[in-house]
Amino acid sequence: MAWYDEAIFYHIYPLGLCGAPKQNPYGEPVHRLKELVLWIDHIKEIGCNALYIGPLFESVGHGYETTDYRKLDSRLGTNEDLREFTALCHEKGIRVIFDGVFNHTGRDFFAFQDLKKNRENSAYRDWFCHVNFNGNNEYNDGFSYENWGGYNLLVKLNQRNPEVIAYICDVIRFWVSEFDIDGIRLDAADVLDFDFMKALRSVAKEVKEDFWLMGEVIHGDYTRWVNEGTLHSVTNYHLYKALYSGHNDHNYFEIAHTIRRQFETGIQGNGIKLYNFADNHDVERIYTKLINKAHFAPVHILLYTLPGIPSVYYGSEFGIEGKKERYSDDSLRPALHLEEYRDAVKNNPCTALIAALGEIRQKTPALSWGDYAELCLTNRQYAFSRNWKGQDVIITVNNDDNDASLTVPARNQTYTGALSGEEVKAEDGRLSVNVRANFGEIWIPDSAGLEFEHTDVLPVPEEIPCSDSQSSEPLKQVPDKPYEEMSVEELQAAILQKMAVNGSVSDQMKRTVTENVWKDSLLNWVKSFR
Repeated sequence: MAWYDEAIFYHIYPLGLCGAPKQNPYGEPVHRLKELVLWIDHIKEIGCNALYIGPLFESVGHGYETTDYRKLDSRLGTNEDLREFTALCHEKGIRVIFDGVFNHTGRDFFAFQDLKKNRENSAYRDWFCHVNFNGNNEYNDGFSYENWGGYNLLVKLNQRNPEVIAYICDVIRFWVSEFDIDGIRLDAADVLDFDFMKALRSVAKEVKEDFWLMGEVIHGDYTRWVNEGTLHSVTNYHLYKALYSGHNDHNYFEIAHTIRRQFETGIQGNGIKLYNFADNHDVERIYTKLINKAHFAPVHILLYTLPGIPSVYYGSEFGIEGKKERYSDDSLRPALHLEEYRDAVKNNPCTALIAALGEIRQKTPALSWGDYAELCLTNRQYAFSRNWKGQDVIITVNNDDNDASLTVPARNQTYTGALSGEEVKAEDGRLSVNVRANFGEIWIPDSAGLEFEHTDVLPVPEEIPCSDSQSSEPLKQVPDKPYEEMSVEELQAAILQKMAVNGSVSDQMKRTVTENVWKDSLLNWVKSFR
């Protein structure tokens, strides 16, 4: 049994959370990472025991155009800051994994700079894919190369070059020796070379027992990446899509069939646990994505109880908004100030639920290790069990606006609702329960002998926003002129005006915009609205 099999992840995008500038001035380090020390107790308080944080290392802008794999981004601080942060996490019992951006580098990466300088004579010409000295690009390099996603800012590494493989493997060794990390999330794993990933798996076995490799994979057969030779886990985008659309469409069949298919094809089970999430730094916040905000509760009950490893993206435990636009992810990666959410576990129904689910998940081995069995399925109600060493935990959820009565197979014993504290006794091999509207319950057999602090958790109200307060200040007027001619302040006002078209603009949303003082970033953002 490895630590990650019982992990509950908290996901931080540090450049955003810390409010770092959008472009790296490569100046003196600014110790923003120290601000995250306050978040460690919060992560613990809501029941998470693992942290996925990144990207972290020196880069040009958003972090995925790496300049130096061995140096903390100067906008966040120094390597000493990062050592201290990971050590503090470990002291609190929180495992730490970094973002490994190994598919591509930035143009300021030393090997690419040498290629620009020495061209055909560069010792690093074969470190990158399809370098063509008869071509050119928008930077007027006098050569072209393969990039990632159509962006020449991201130069694709040649992962079949033994020197590149050796370099990246040494980077991983350095991260473990320098920062004592517990694993790596591989960015863009769906386009990584498979032999390259096998080399990374070999290093993982070398550097630390139970060192975890998890890959970002969106489409395809996940078993291609998750096996004994390559990765331990991948991002479960199949379930992510089913979680929000299964509620928006009142269609629990989509969620249940997704799980069923994953078991049938060997993606779940047999020691494989996928990385489950309701949102992350690349997709819209779940609170924004849901048509009925009250569905926040059943979505997260499922996230914490279905097979896999659950993860919460920073801020989503408060129910904050975040809408994805065409050319900007800024609204998905805001700066947050923890003191503004100091009493959220008591006062915010979203946070209270996440904290309760974290406690239940940690104390209930069946939710990490148990077999999965579907018990009841309709468009609006869904029940299943997780069975482990004779302990059968029953989960019921309801996406309807009315309470629902369910009767499901069960052992003849008493069950207690971990969220409500309600006791119900099964008779004649059947358990009959009431499931509250837009909510759910985790029924624990009394024979398990478990007790929970966070009981009497209430459903998330549909009409009461869980995000921070709505701004009462009127929005500034936007001048009628081309965006390119606007000042930073005018661009900020234009973005807020466009946000207001989609709904109320909260104080947190306003801060995210006004703290962005980079004109190029604001130009991309304002043009991204549909």
